[in-house]
Amino acid sequence: MSSELRYTANTQLEHLHARYTGTGHADISKYDWITHQHRDTLASIVGHPPLNSYLAIADGEAIGRIKFEMTERMLQPCGPPPRRDDD
Repeated sequence: MSSELRYTANTQLEHLHARYTGTGHADISKYDWITHQHRDTLASIVGHPPLNSYLAIADGEAIGRIKFEMTERMLQPCGPPPRRDDD
């Protein structure tokens, strides 16, 4: 019985990770987790027109310019990835 519950719990967890890619896993690095968080935030700002308007007014820029800057920032929101020491 417990093995069946464990199997369903694992499949449910795998399903959630496949559906929500930014949720992470046990082996995710700090850089990857922060990058996912920043991209989610930027995507939310671009996808909600009231947030775009608010930022445009606060920065004194056009709404299109704010959308463009946020979209450009999604490429590397936290800068270049750190070097990995595989050796």
